[in-house]
Amino acid sequence: MIRPGHPLYPLVVLYALPGLLLGAVRRRAGDDSPESKTHPYFPDHFWPYTVLVAAVLITVGLLAWLGQPVLQVGQAADPRSGINPRPEWYFLALFQFAKLGPGLITKMLVPALLAIGLIFWPLVDSGLGPRIAHRLGWSAWPAPKRNPITGTIWVAGLVVVGLLTVWSAFSPQLCLPWPYFGPVCGG
Repeated sequence: MIRPGHPLYPLVVLYALPGLLLGAVRRRAGDDSPESKTHPYFPDHFWPYTVLVAAVLITVGLLAWLGQPVLQVGQAADPRSGINPRPEWYFLALFQFAKLGPGLITKMLVPALLAIGLIFWPLVDSGLGPRIAHRLGWSAWPAPKRNPITGTIWVAGLVVVGLLTVWSAFSPQLCLPWPYFGPVCGG
């Protein structure tokens, strides 16, 4: 039982406070709607959020427990050592892509073009989309969630980023022959 003095008591109070404060007013927001369409705040609307909060807390706890080895303090930095620094996981695909060609193209031009492309993607999709649909003989450009062309481009891009990330993170000894620089290794 969570009582005053328990470490979770302030969180429970903060969670229940809006319901207690807003539930005691004389005129409720649902008074104007028909009785068959209303639901009481407690327990109908209160318990799903409790379950969601518990699920989030359990997930965060499991991630903290399983991620402990990653969060352990490592050796102190030594500038004299020949260790090659590695980026965080979310930059591993870009880190691996930078090895595949000349630096100006793979480190500056392609990332800049991708960022500009992401910014202008909705404009390109809405402007060029109907023209492409007309050329393909479609009656209209499909909705964004049902568009095979843009969906294929996005999925292909995500697959490339995922493969580059996995190659860099989990296969540092895997070297593939590459025409530009010779063999390119992960990590």
